[in-house]
Order: sequence, then structure tokens, then C-alpha cells
Amino acid sequence: MELPNPNLVARYKNAKHYLSSLVETVRANYPAKDLTVIGVTGTDGKTTTAHLIYEILKEGKFKVALISTVGAWGPKGFLDTGLHTTTPDAKVLQPLLAKFRSSGVTHVVLETTSHGLDQHRVFGANFWAGVLTNVTHEHLDYHKTFKKYRQAKAKLFKKVKVAVLNKDDDSFGYFKRKTNKNTKVISYSLAGMADIKAGEIKEKKSGLDFLATDNGVGHRITTVLSGKYNVSNILAAIGITRALGVDWKTIQKSVKNFRGIPGRMEHIKTRPFQVIVDFAHTPNALEKLLQTLKVGVGTGRLIAIFGCAGERDYRKRPMMGGVASRLADISIFTAEDPRSESLEKILAQMVDGARLARAREFKPTNYNRQPTTYPHIFIREPDRAKAISLGIKLAKKGDIVVICGKGHEKSLAFVDGEHPWSDQEEAKKALKNLKRKR
Repeated sequence: MELPNPNLVARYKNAKHYLSSLVETVRANYPAKDLTVIGVTGTDGKTTTAHLIYEILKEGKFKVALISTVGAWGPKGFLDTGLHTTTPDAKVLQPLLAKFRSSGVTHVVLETTSHGLDQHRVFGANFWAGVLTNVTHEHLDYHKTFKKYRQAKAKLFKKVKVAVLNKDDDSFGYFKRKTNKNTKVISYSLAGMADIKAGEIKEKKSGLDFLATDNGVGHRITTVLSGKYNVSNILAAIGITRALGVDWKTIQKSVKNFRGIPGRMEHIKTRPFQVIVDFAHTPNALEKLLQTLKVGVGTGRLIAIFGCAGERDYRKRPMMGGVASRLADISIFTAEDPRSESLEKILAQMVDGARLARAREFKPTNYNRQPTTYPHIFIREPDRAKAISLGIKLAKKGDIVVICGKGHEKSLAFVDGEHPWSDQEEAKKALKNLKRKR
């Protein structure tokens, strides 16, 4: 039997999404026409940036709602959407927007993926503004090429009135060209000339301190967030909230009070060694995270535990294995939503990258024999619970254990379906067991 052309299948699916979005938008009576919708897209940093925008607008007394990977927030607080994907389809999105409108909401911050844009899930969202964090290697299992990936994200910026773009990103010029002639483009940068730029960046144990400059005037920003990538996220949030007329005092206060979100540099334990849970699941995000932690670990060791998803872009697996093996002292490769793919095969592809980085493999049973003179090792442990337990057993005073890839998510996807899961709870369980044994 001849298999259907995958391009035709994709077109058919997208047409179905489009029709569904059209029907749901009409059924909900076009809720976005009465809302100012801000779309936040990018490979990494979308969720943090979206939450920062939401918190700043809320502090500024805007009647604002948020739809992100983590869930949705409206006038009555948190709404658990139960979403495993970032951008909900129209059957969820349009009723949510209608609910927000009827509750008196005027502004909505919507985390928006390339899938959501390509599949017309956000048709009818009527975006007033688009915010771009960055564009790096991701989702090529779906888009096939980086060119098509960028094209999908660019759909957000075609009709917006305001576009906030990252001048430090290689795709800045591309996205600027994709805006229309009436769009106000606001640039931000850590390194060069831009409308909103950062300087005097100081990374401390307590977080970040930097000077954000707007129209030649500097404003001191302090935050508990770590890593220069979060300076970039904050600048993006500043860019759009300034466009909405929020004053600097409100921005400074909101950013200072922002405590982060679940699964993003979330500290489970701080002494005598640190245990952190983070959502980093792309080569770029993993690299930025480990670079930040490498500075903070000092003379201690960095232990990274993560996997790569099945039925997703296989090309990033050796990239991530290589990134971890260059930056972490010990990398433990494990399960992360293998779905119907062979977990053994996924781990082997990660190992290819680790070996190219000249890391040395150890068996889980031989980890205590790690030679102190050998700087980078990796271990294969398919069972994620055992991998987390092993990483915590290995930790000594001054070390950092970082568990990556799942973040806030509450399930692991295997061939037989979704299984309840929490990296946070598994880490706590491993710490409790360690305490008993000691």
C-alpha cells in the first residue's frame, strides 16, 4: 500500500486546524476584537518573557490575562489548562479569550509556538503586538528546515502594530523585514545599539543587576533571576510594556518582585550542594543554562541530568550530548518522553555527541571509580528516577545537580501513553532517601 505524501497530509491537517479555528472564533463571537493580544514567540525564553510581561502589566493596573506553557491566569487567578503543548488549539483558546473578555480583561499575553502559527491555532487572535526572544535549532522534525521554522514564526509579525525584536539574534534582520510598513519595531540588545539595551551587567549569587537604557536614560534593574539570557528576556518584556505606556518605576518594582516560574531554574535544595530543575530542552537553552551554572559552581562539579524527546528532531540529540559533555563535569543521559522510539537509540545518538566532545563513558555501577584527573564523563541510565537518584548520590559539598528537560511538566510520554511524573518530586524523594542512608 502506498503511503500518503507527508506534505499533503500536513496541508490537510493545517486546513482542518484553520477551519476549526474559524468555526470556534465565530462561535465565541470574535473575542480578540475587544482585546489587546500580545504574542510571545521564540525558541527559548518564551515562557519567562510572557510571565514577566504579565506581571509588569498587572503591577501597572492593567486588566491582563496570560496563557502560557504552565497554564492560564485570569482575573480569578490560575486556570490549569492541562496543556502539554504551548499554544492551545482553537477549541480551548477561543473560549478562554471569550471568558477573559466577559471578565473585564483588556490585555492578553499569549505564548505562541511555531506549531501554533503554522497550524492556524491562533487564527482570530488578532495580535496587536509580537515579541521575539530568539530563533535557534528546534522543531526541525516538524518544519524540516530552519528556513520553514523561521517562516512559521514570522507569521506572527505580518500584521502587528508593534514588534519587539532581539537585535542580538542572527534572525533580527529577517524578522524586521517581515513586519509591515506601519509596524513600530522596537529592538533590544545586550551587546550593541538598540532601542532598549543593557549595560553594567553584574551576575551575583542573589541574581542579576544591570542598567537598562531607554532613549539614553539608564534605569537600574535587579532580579533574582540568573543568567545573561534572562537579561535578554527582561529587555524584551521592558520593550513591550514601555510601548504600552508602563512607567519605569512599575517595571523596576515588578521585575524585582518576580520570583520566576515553576521548572525554570527552580531550586529544590541549596546546601550543602544545589539541586535545580529547569525546562532547558534545546541545544541553545542547555548551553546557556550550563554556562551560567558553570560560573556559579566555582570549584565544585556540575552534574547534568537530561534526555531528548522521541518522535522529535533527532538532529539535536548529538548536539545536546556534546554541549553537556563540554560544560558539565558529569552528564547523565536518561529518558525524556521517548514515546514510540527506542530509548536505547535516542541515548546512543546523545552519546555520539558526547564522544565527539571527548567525554568518557562510565557505567552507573562504576561511578565511584571516576578518576579525579578526567574532567568530563557521561553515564547512560534509561530510568529517569534512577538517573536523578544517581546524580544526587554523586553530589558533594559545593556541587550543582541540574535536572533538565521537563521543568513544570507533570507527565512522561512512553509508547503506551502519558505517565504521571514530576522531576521536583523525584528529586525530593532521592534527597530523602539519601538523608536516611547517611
